[in-house]
Amino acid sequence: MQLSIIIVSYKVKYFLEQCLASVQRAMVGLQAEVFVVDNYSEDGTVEYLQPKYSFARFIQNEKNLGFAKANNIALELCKGEYVLFLNPDTIIPENILKDCIAFFQTHTDAGAIGVQMLDGSGSFLPESKRAFPSAIVSFCKLSGLAALFPKSSLFNKYALGNLDKDGLHEIDIISGAFMMSRNDLLQKLNGFDESFFMYGEDIDLSYRLEKTGYKNYYLGNLKIVHFKGESIGDNKMKHTHDFYNAMYIFVNKYYTGFNSLFLKILLRLGVFTRSCISFFALPFKTYSKQIKEDIKEKKICLVGDKISIAEAERILQQSFNKNLKTEKIETFDKRTSSEIIFCISKLLFKEAIDIISVYPNKNVYMWHALNTNSIVASSSKHNSGIIYKTEEQNNLTFDTTETGNHNTKLKHTE
Repeated sequence: MQLSIIIVSYKVKYFLEQCLASVQRAMVGLQAEVFVVDNYSEDGTVEYLQPKYSFARFIQNEKNLGFAKANNIALELCKGEYVLFLNPDTIIPENILKDCIAFFQTHTDAGAIGVQMLDGSGSFLPESKRAFPSAIVSFCKLSGLAALFPKSSLFNKYALGNLDKDGLHEIDIISGAFMMSRNDLLQKLNGFDESFFMYGEDIDLSYRLEKTGYKNYYLGNLKIVHFKGESIGDNKMKHTHDFYNAMYIFVNKYYTGFNSLFLKILLRLGVFTRSCISFFALPFKTYSKQIKEDIKEKKICLVGDKISIAEAERILQQSFNKNLKTEKIETFDKRTSSEIIFCISKLLFKEAIDIISVYPNKNVYMWHALNTNSIVASSSKHNSGIIYKTEEQNNLTFDTTETGNHNTKLKHTE
């Protein structure tokens, strides 16, 4: 077995549906297994997706055990030479699994691999490559110096702002949203530290991986979509506290002396600052949401082949009450401020990901894979995503053996 993939899911049924559709394509030609661990979503995730994706083994937890423990449950069952921890609110291109495995095979010093992550708008996510926290690093981030000098190796060291986002680099932290490592190494380290419930466990594991003498690599030429914030729910303040608490656990575990004391003070200050920002920003978020809800007419452009577009149109018709106009386009031409639905069949996930990286923040980008009953999007971690859905079962099937022939090239026009 070459690869084991672990996806821990919590209340993201339709985002997970698109994720699994992309995983199914990326697995073609590999000996791979997939574990989906549902952390007590209570939204019918397993009942809905298990019949559709029989290649995956679904594990249902009777309560939310947290990210680290849920991953470790599946890790004990993994038979692959390599293990990929993957978030459910991600979309991966068809080539990424093979390319990561090939990198491991040519770099015997590689302990873990991370890739370039884009949010739903196509913008680069700086947490794709990070350094371990320290007193000076944390101060620069919290004080705003990192934002003022984003390319500085000193002021923005946490996000490694001096490193080319499209390059190949040795880094400290591999994001848990897409972290591939060697199975034997993970077993030796006993996987994630379960004292972390959510957040921080990837920093901790990255730290322990480096301590074994292996290196953590960032492959900036490989890109995925990570819809930020979909798996944390609406209680953003609670998750802010969870994040800083995780950092506190990490600091307490590894740091001593002045570095430890100063970091703990900064973390407490960070919780207070974020709480104040969230409180004063709430009225503006509510007003912004109301403006969006007042829009009565939408124009949606569908990109893809006839069959996948027809399927997406059926979902839109069944799930959208307002006045809706759709336009079918075979080539992408940068429709500013439009809603673009990538209908994945002959069109590849990789092609669509490449497009949004070229035109970030130009449109609302949405995703629908053939034989799924949903269309999803999420352009910001600050707002809930968009989901169009239908429970109607489709009769079409996806033949993975033909994926290599589904290579419709899209024309990028300015």
